[in-house]
Amino acid sequence: MFGSSVRVRRVLVGITTSAAAGALAVTGAPGAATAADSGAAVDRPTQDALDALVRAGMPGVAAETQTADGRKWFGSAGYADTAQQRERTAGDHFRAGSITKTLMATVLLQLEAEGEIDLDDSVEEWLPGVVVGDGYDADAITVRQLLNHTSGIHDSVETPEWQQTMNGPGFFEHRFDVKRPAEIVAMALKYRPYFAPGTGWHYSNTNYVLAGMVIEKVTGDSYARQAQQRIIEPLRLRHTSFPGTVTTLPAPHPVGYSKLYAPNPGPEVYDATEYSPTWSGATGELISTSGDLNTFFRALTRGKLLPKQQMREMFQTVETGQHFRYGLGLIARDLSCGTTVWGHDGIVWGSLTSSATTRDGAHSLTFQINGDWLADGAPYEKVFDAEFCAPGQSMTK
Repeated sequence: MFGSSVRVRRVLVGITTSAAAGALAVTGAPGAATAADSGAAVDRPTQDALDALVRAGMPGVAAETQTADGRKWFGSAGYADTAQQRERTAGDHFRAGSITKTLMATVLLQLEAEGEIDLDDSVEEWLPGVVVGDGYDADAITVRQLLNHTSGIHDSVETPEWQQTMNGPGFFEHRFDVKRPAEIVAMALKYRPYFAPGTGWHYSNTNYVLAGMVIEKVTGDSYARQAQQRIIEPLRLRHTSFPGTVTTLPAPHPVGYSKLYAPNPGPEVYDATEYSPTWSGATGELISTSGDLNTFFRALTRGKLLPKQQMREMFQTVETGQHFRYGLGLIARDLSCGTTVWGHDGIVWGSLTSSATTRDGAHSLTFQINGDWLADGAPYEKVFDAEFCAPGQSMTK
């Protein structure tokens, strides 16, 4: 949910370093690769990249790919449960975090195509009196700026209140609290905007909490039901859901290991699998599987969810000053081989997920780590190069 990329997330979050009860030991497992479809070859470069993540200290990682000929491959390394040494599976359900944002942007673009909203409408027009505070002018902030993070609105995750309640020991006290979107927004609006609307870029989860509120104002329905009816059901994403207030994950699922976002984490890790999804809401509530996420991004990039005009809008990117560009709920990564892949990252307590697909939807990758930290130098970005840039990759599967 909280970071558009691992690098952004690491910059955003600092917490107290006090240890909480319940630390777990994490050990790695040998890698495992399977051909999900008959005749698919083992994806050796990607498997090597997964193995490297576990060697760098992650508890477990699983990846699924699909190519233009419909062939699928699944690979894993490490464990879903380190105590029981249970391996990762292609059926694992996990919290997809900020990949939720791509669905929210898709719903709003669909509503624009239907004439229900214009993305250049002001936030004040749809949410009168909501975005108020020192330095804020909701008449000058557009819905589009929420979706591409150029609004300047402060990120709730960067506030001291968030860090005290949901990071470090505070997580164990507040993990099951039920939060309303308005509470999350109010937490952020205590603090001045980063810049005037449209004059900069800063990833802010508050933007998508507000986007979910706009969906509900436009439709008179919840953002979750709108995404269910418009995306999940038409694409038959049978393992994808918005859990609402349900704190558990469907089976099977990995344990979600967390260092609770300590600025200088030690060796202790904790089981953060269960918590109230209301902390995430429209910015990161989604539960899914690697296969379902590949299906979603393939359908999105192939124009099965949006008309051409809205596709052009979604794929129009802004510079971020990071290692990626950002569209409307989409990350564009320019890889070392010159290939650009489109998708999103998601990180919440105990889960780090990335999905990426070529612009034509022909080649897709989703991988998920059941841990929410990365040691310095962990080869996270190398997974994308391994899958999309290694010689012969698109022809071997």
